[in-house]
Amino acid sequence: MHPAPRALRRAAAVVVLLAAAVSCAPQPEASDRPSASGGNTCEKGKLATENSGRLTIATDEPAYEPWFKDDDPAGGKGFESAVAYAVAEQLGYGKDKVTWQTVPFNKAFAPGEKTFDFDINQVSVSEERRKAVDFSSGYYDVRQTVVALKGSKAAKAKSIADLKDVKLGAQVGTTSLDYIDDVVKPNQAAAVYAKNDQAKSALKNGQVGAIVVDLPTAFYITGAEITDARIVGQFENQGGTPEQFGLVLDKGSALTPCVSRAVDALREDGTLAELEQKWLSDAVDAPVLK
Repeated sequence: MHPAPRALRRAAAVVVLLAAAVSCAPQPEASDRPSASGGNTCEKGKLATENSGRLTIATDEPAYEPWFKDDDPAGGKGFESAVAYAVAEQLGYGKDKVTWQTVPFNKAFAPGEKTFDFDINQVSVSEERRKAVDFSSGYYDVRQTVVALKGSKAAKAKSIADLKDVKLGAQVGTTSLDYIDDVVKPNQAAAVYAKNDQAKSALKNGQVGAIVVDLPTAFYITGAEITDARIVGQFENQGGTPEQFGLVLDKGSALTPCVSRAVDALREDGTLAELEQKWLSDAVDAPVLK
C-alpha cells in the first residue's frame, strides 16, 4: 500500500481541522423573538407576541386625558385606550388577553429591544425615530398648539413672530419641542420638562410664558386643568404630509405589518373617526399661527 501523496495528506488535514473548528465554535443562541422575515401570516390570536396568547401594550405614566380616562389605560376609556383595544380586537385579542405595561415616553422609541408588542403614547412618526423603531400606519392626524395664560403677552400672539420673545416650554423628546426649536426659533432656549405635568405647572407658576402641546391636549388643559389659560393658536403642518401619531414597535418586528393592517382597517371602516368624535370632539379648529 503506497502512502498518500503529500498534497492529498495536507488536504485531508485541513478538512479535519475545519470540521473541528466548526464543532467547537460557539453557536448563536436561539431567540424566541419574532423575525421580520419569519413569514408571519397575521393569523388572528396567534401572532408571535412577547407572551404567547397575549398582547402586551405599553404607555407612559401618568396616562393623560383625553387620551386615557382617570389615568387608567386598561379602562378602555379615552381615545388611545379605545384605539388600543380596537387594534387588539383586529389582531384577535380580546380585552381579557391584553396586558398593559408602563414605559416612559422617551424610552418607547429609544434604540434597543422592546418588552412590549406595541406602544401607544402620542408618539409622532418621524424618519429620525424610524432609525430605532418601527411605526404602524398613523392612527391620528395631529397639530401642535400654543397654550398661554389669559391676559399674558403670549396670549395676544397672532403670528409665529409674536412668540419670538416668549419663554416657551415643552416635554422632552416631543414634536412640540421640535416646533419650538425649528418653527418658532425663539430668542431664548425653550424650557424642557420630563413630563407634561411639569410643563403645565411651569405655565401656572409663570416660569414660562406659554407651552406647546398637541391640540386635543390643549383643549383638555384649558377646559379642565388650567381654566385661566387659553389656546393661542395652532401651527401649520410642516411639509407635504400631516404629522401623525403611530403605534411604536420593535425595529424589524414581524408584528409591524399586522398592526398596520389593523390600523388601516379601523380607518377604512370608520372606527377611528368614530373614536375621535367620541373622545376628541373638542379638538376642532383653532387659529393658525403663521
